[in-house]
Amino acid sequence: MSLTAVGLGSIIGSGWLFGAERAASLAGPAAILAWVIGAVVALTIALTYSELGSMFPKAGGMVRYGQYSHGSLAGYLAAWANWIAIVSVIPGEATASIQYMSSWDFGWAKQLYDGKELTGTGVILASVLLVFYFFLNWFAITLFAKTNTAITVFKLVVPALTAGALLLAHFDSGNISGNGGFTPNGWSSVFTAVAVSGIVWAYNGFQSPLNMAGEARNPGKSLPKAVISSILISLVIYVALQVAFLGAVPAADLSHGGWSSLSFNSPLADLATAWGLNWLALLLYADAFISPSGTGMIYAATTSRMIHGVQENGHLPKVFGRVDPKTGIPRPALVLNLVIAFAFLAVFRGWGSLAEIVSVATVISYITGPVAVMSLRRLSPNLPRPVKLRAMPIVAPVAMVFGSLVLYWARWPLTGKVILIMAIGLPIWAWYELRKPWAELKPHLMGGAWMVSYLLVMALVSFLGSKKYGGRGDLADGWDFVIVAVIGLLFYAWGVGSAWRNPSLVQAEQELTAAAEAEAEAEAEAEAAGEAGEADDDRREKAPAGV
Repeated sequence: MSLTAVGLGSIIGSGWLFGAERAASLAGPAAILAWVIGAVVALTIALTYSELGSMFPKAGGMVRYGQYSHGSLAGYLAAWANWIAIVSVIPGEATASIQYMSSWDFGWAKQLYDGKELTGTGVILASVLLVFYFFLNWFAITLFAKTNTAITVFKLVVPALTAGALLLAHFDSGNISGNGGFTPNGWSSVFTAVAVSGIVWAYNGFQSPLNMAGEARNPGKSLPKAVISSILISLVIYVALQVAFLGAVPAADLSHGGWSSLSFNSPLADLATAWGLNWLALLLYADAFISPSGTGMIYAATTSRMIHGVQENGHLPKVFGRVDPKTGIPRPALVLNLVIAFAFLAVFRGWGSLAEIVSVATVISYITGPVAVMSLRRLSPNLPRPVKLRAMPIVAPVAMVFGSLVLYWARWPLTGKVILIMAIGLPIWAWYELRKPWAELKPHLMGGAWMVSYLLVMALVSFLGSKKYGGRGDLADGWDFVIVAVIGLLFYAWGVGSAWRNPSLVQAEQELTAAAEAEAEAEAEAEAAGEAGEADDDRREKAPAGV
């Protein structure tokens, strides 16, 4: 239950506050399908990570799997993409809270957001929230867990209540059939909405339980249940909110420019006010702090575990691997993430711009899961797998194709920009790895070549792709999807074939074997103690009276 709360707490953050409007502005009523497609993509990829998470229940798990299967280069790129995707969510949640505050009926509040991004005052208040997330995680994981469960319950109730109240207050079916119909901007806009409107960002929270696996009591059983349950529950909530939003938009707001002309500062609260639901607007203003803050606290916790994992992979100074002996919290990693969050907040001051960066970086981080899970089945077939899906040989390549398509749907030049951000992190890897002897370095380069090549090829395909997706138009509509799917399958095959038994995997196997042996010894000792206790009881029962 706690891991499911962590997953739901990550998924239901600021996405539900803004995602319905952004998806509708891109895809119109077909935004409903965008949420379903996003859930299918996330669930398929999540299944691959559930097996990996149950195999290696270590803190910061998502940054380790590529290292285990392909060595330092692929592992570092996957970790870098994953960290960028997650750490940038923290300022995004703070931005969402302040952006909703700008709709308060006070003069000072209206000066926090200029319609596109936070003002200087807005950035200062968002920074205060970042510090709040930081200190809540600084003191104790138990405090975090107790607080998060309570917040998650509230976060589930308010979206459900919002959807129901808006549906009852006003539902204009003409919004669905009019203003260009169900798909006013074509099907390409539906797929783009999946990639950049915050849908991928929203569902990305499924990986938080995986990153907290080191603190789970029984990760083999609890991880897959938590991951799958959190995605399916959030899907129901998101679809209900999207339907309610589509029906509640006043017809006058669609009369000039249709769905593309939407420009709410606080979408759901603005609609609640428009239909006289002032109590709901006040509740939403409160939840605009609670939901994003709950997610921000979770991501502050999980990203610190990720930094800890990157350090253990050998790509950060040892100080970031230090864990407080009393609380078990990697506090230096928390400090690093706070600094990076401030940097993101200074550069990307609007929720929409952060959502785009996070979404594409998230997709890039996804691609190692399908490749790693099948690679490790080949390299370490005897490792215990508490979660082992029989259909994984089919699920994994399908997940790779889905991830490649979403990356393409994100549109050029955004795809190129985020892939460039991936390249920015390579000097850090080079600092730690290029000093090694060539014989030691070569297999890591060979093992990671598929991922470097994949990113370059996907950037080229995005640049040459259909004009509907921001490309030059050299690839015909329809055929571009086929080409991307084939590329995904080819690089999946290359990735699985290039995996090798690197030192990180060997060490992980040894640690798991030692842990299993220690657990077996503890069980044997407990059983022996129990049998001895039973023997003593038997002797007492058989002893003569008075003895």
